[in-house]
Parts: sequence; structure tokens; C-alpha cells
Amino acid sequence: MTKFLLAVHVLAAIVAIGPVAVAASMFPAVLRRGDVAVLRSLNRICRVYAAVGVAVPFFGLATAGSLGVLGDTWLIISIALTAVAAVVLVLLVLPQQHRILADGVAVGRLAMYTGLFNLLWAAVTVLMIVRPGSTTGA
Repeated sequence: MTKFLLAVHVLAAIVAIGPVAVAASMFPAVLRRGDVAVLRSLNRICRVYAAVGVAVPFFGLATAGSLGVLGDTWLIISIALTAVAAVVLVLLVLPQQHRILADGVAVGRLAMYTGLFNLLWAAVTVLMIVRPGSTTGA
């Protein structure tokens, strides 16, 4: 069961978080070009895949419970970083994208918030691979 949960967790991360990271990163560049149709599509991708992305921590916690690592420091840090990434996406990136689409007003910090979101997910990915204190020898 652990292998199944881990596989679903990793697949959910690839399928859900990857598109959000790419679409959110493309948004500022497309904004400079002024292509509103593409901006709407990128925003829709971000919104839909953000909702699907809820599966990532759900299956991650199930996997961690199955592995018995729920109290490990690396996992707690990963959970905290994931929560911060979700807050950045939901409270900063998506609302600014929405404001741009609604008002046509460019928000200067959107690229920075998007970069922060991506950096947080990169840190989580590294922690998931390295797992300090792991007994796998990696």
C-alpha cells in the first residue's frame, strides 16, 4: 500500500503542481505581450490545477503515515513549506492574476510571488528526495 500511496503522491505532484508552476511563470511574460486570451487560459490552468493540487499533500500525508515518518523534521519542514506555497498561490498569485484580468492593471510583484511559489516547491522537492536522516543512504 505504501508504494501505491507514494506513486499517487508523486504523480499528483507532477500532474498538478507542474502545470501551475509553468502557467504561473508564463503569466508575466504573456502579460507584457498583452495577449488576453492566453492570460485567461493561463489563469484557468492555475486555478484548476491548484484545486487538483490538494491531492498532493493528502497523499503525501497518507504516505508519510504509512512509512511512519510523520514526526520527522524533514517532513514537518516540507509540510510547512507546502502550506506557505499554498498561501502564496491562493492569497498572492491567483488574486493578482484575477485583478490583471479584471482591471487590466499590471501588478509589479506578480513575477516575484510566482518565483517564490516555484522556489518553495523546489525546496519541498529537494527535501523529499534528500530526506535528511534517511536510512536509504541517499
